[in-house]
Amino acid sequence: MDNSAIANIFDELAELLEFKGENPFRIRAYTQGAKAIRELDESVADIVADPDRKLSDLAGIGKTLAEKTETLLATGKLPQLEKLREEVPEVMMQMARIPGLGAKKAAKLQQALDIDSLADLRAACEAGSVAKLKGFAAKTEQAILEGLAIAEQAAERIYWSTGNELAAAIGRHMKACPAIETMQWAGSYRRGRETIGDLDLLVVASDRDAAMDHLESYPDRSQTIGRGETKISIRVGKAFQVDMRCVEANQFGAALQYFTGSQAHNIHTRRLAKENGLKINEYGVFKIDDDSQVAGASEEDVYAAIGLPWIAPELREDRNEFKLAQQDALPELIQLGDIRGDLHMHTTATDGQNTIREMADAAIARGMKYIAITDHSKRVSMAMGLDAARLREQWSMIDEIRPEYDDRLVILKGIECDILESGEMDLDDDVLAESDWVLASVHYGQRQSREKITARILSAIENPYVTCIAHPTGRLLNRRPPYDVDIDAVMKAAAANGTMLELNANPARLDLNDVHLAAAKKMGIPIVISTDAHTIDGMDVMQYGIKQARRGGLTPTDVANTGTFQQFQQLAAAKRG
Repeated sequence: MDNSAIANIFDELAELLEFKGENPFRIRAYTQGAKAIRELDESVADIVADPDRKLSDLAGIGKTLAEKTETLLATGKLPQLEKLREEVPEVMMQMARIPGLGAKKAAKLQQALDIDSLADLRAACEAGSVAKLKGFAAKTEQAILEGLAIAEQAAERIYWSTGNELAAAIGRHMKACPAIETMQWAGSYRRGRETIGDLDLLVVASDRDAAMDHLESYPDRSQTIGRGETKISIRVGKAFQVDMRCVEANQFGAALQYFTGSQAHNIHTRRLAKENGLKINEYGVFKIDDDSQVAGASEEDVYAAIGLPWIAPELREDRNEFKLAQQDALPELIQLGDIRGDLHMHTTATDGQNTIREMADAAIARGMKYIAITDHSKRVSMAMGLDAARLREQWSMIDEIRPEYDDRLVILKGIECDILESGEMDLDDDVLAESDWVLASVHYGQRQSREKITARILSAIENPYVTCIAHPTGRLLNRRPPYDVDIDAVMKAAAANGTMLELNANPARLDLNDVHLAAAKKMGIPIVISTDAHTIDGMDVMQYGIKQARRGGLTPTDVANTGTFQQFQQLAAAKRG
């Protein structure tokens, strides 16, 4: 059982305990422990197996969590969790994901209306049954209906980052099978979709039964859904499905192209093949007249057969990739190694867990040449946001620290300044003028009208000291939809004012989305890919922002923080005139 699986169990345990009304401090201990385990850069199993180390010595992991972790590693089960799963219906967990509902109201609804599924909840809302309950109203009923789509999606899809961890774990397991000669992940995971519903693995194996047996031996397999001569489907954990297909070596490229998708991309590919007297399917590329195979062993051969260069999986959505391919103008997509700066991070001054020096050292270890310290402004009181006096103290500290880093790293004096409900900035312009880098963000009043939300962001964009808009639509995947903002107006204003837009790499945000990124690229708006790190390990989410940027077709020249510090500084200075 790997770190991710253990962390998921503790997260589930915390959620179930919340439903049971347990002590909030106890619940928080499990969520913090899950986070600590998930962000470890080494295996929990290795730590437990080392007689000279104690898991409970690690930050965020107490004696109780350490003991439960040892139980999970030894048995693969946790009796407390099994008992709670019996006591709390799964539908209550799904209902709690509906924005604004929460655990207590979900429990009340489930018990009062005998709801067994989200479909039951939808029917109850549509029949007006929810509004009749004490403590609920027609407005609440409507909000539940609107949020059901999010809950239904959360019940079926996981973050790409979570899928990536699972794919890596299964991949390590499958590499130990001597019968497997070639393997590759396909599907929406390979294309880098923000969330994925399952995983698709393609293999070439000398012994297909041995390959399937090996997948069935994966430690976290909970069920084999089906098994045939060339395909096997299993469930991992509680519900997530993993499919593996065995193909011949001369079919592998065609199968990889076919099962990677997207469906729209494949339809377009088949149309082009037909125009050239060919047909494409998962078995290869064939001549229509005599059914002879002309390609199929590699994806490059498949695309070459219809007169195209290989197209990166992230672009395969039938948007404009075929036009670009035909013009030999496919972009050289950005890669993680292109990033030179991280311009959104928090420290112990607000809600971060590490000091400025610790964040700076971690940034150097990750190859960064410049960073911006951007703690919250005072409006975010729950995170101990900074007022003008405390912010200036932090900036003085940065001035003192800078000489220690010489030419190794430039540390910028920044702030994540809230855009208030009134449209004003949370800090006065005379304070912002002293900064090197200002992120403007919306954290409160997210349910304001489209006109008000848009006006607030436009006001920030036009502020001469605001250099970038952070997580511009405010969405949280599977949890909160974007606020109602006129993103076209925001982009036009950003382009006109020289204000950059952030791609927040946090896997729960990935904001901007791929479509918005493509639009920003077309308008020439510099994108900043930032981690929004609250810990040292939080900097590692940059890879997810890169995957999203590739889906938007971004190259290094489209991203501001791929440049040298001098190049980046010129962009930032241009905004301030």
